[in-house]
Amino acid sequence: MARLAATTRTADKLPTSTSKGENGKHDTILRAAIKVFARNGYFNSKVSDVAREAGVADGTVYLYFKNKDDLLFSIITEMLDSFIAHVRAAIAPLTSPLAQLREIARLHLEMLGRDRDLAVVFEVEIRHSTKFMEEFSTKKLSEYLDLIQQVIEDGQRVGEFRAEINARIATKVFFGALDEMATNWILSRRGKPLAGAVEPVLDLLLHGLAPQARHSAPQLNEA
Repeated sequence: MARLAATTRTADKLPTSTSKGENGKHDTILRAAIKVFARNGYFNSKVSDVAREAGVADGTVYLYFKNKDDLLFSIITEMLDSFIAHVRAAIAPLTSPLAQLREIARLHLEMLGRDRDLAVVFEVEIRHSTKFMEEFSTKKLSEYLDLIQQVIEDGQRVGEFRAEINARIATKVFFGALDEMATNWILSRRGKPLAGAVEPVLDLLLHGLAPQARHSAPQLNEA
C-alpha cells in the first residue's frame, strides 16, 4: 500500500495555497490560532490572543485575515484542501476500492491524531456554530464525502461491496464512525494512537454485528 511518507506530515505545518504558503507570517498566525482556539475555545478567544501567541502585533493579523471568523474558516479550508489532495494522490495507485477505503480511514485518523490542537478545532470548535457547520458542510465536507462515495461506488461496480446498499448512506456511516473515534480520542486523553482504530472500524462497517450476516433489511433510498 502506498504510504507517500514525504507528504503525510499535514498537521506538522498547516497546509496553505502556493501564494500564501510562501508567506511565513500567514502560516505562523494560523498555527497560533489553532493553539489558541484549542486551548481557550473559539468563542473565548480574541484576535489579540492569536497575535500574542504568534509574536506579532494585532494589526499584522488583520493584514492577512479579515477577522476571527476568517481565521477559523482559513484553518478549516486550507487544512482540508491539502488533506483531500493528499488523499487523492495516496489512493490513486491502489487498484482495490477496499484498499482505497482503508487508506482513507488511515490518513483521516493519522492526520487528526498527529496534532491534538488541530483535532480539537476540527472536531469540537467548529460545531459550536450553525454558521460554521453550514459553511464547512457546503464547501469542503461535501467534497470529501463525494470522494469517499466514489470509492464505495467503484467497490460496488467491481463486487467488493454489496451492490444493493445506498452508497451515500454508507459514506455518511463511514465518515461518522471516523468522526466519532476522533472525538472520543480527544475527550479520553488516553494517549493511544488514533490510527489504531482504523481496522476495528472497518471490520465493523464491512462485516456488521451479526456473525456471517447478510441482512435483508429494507433498502433506504434517500440519505
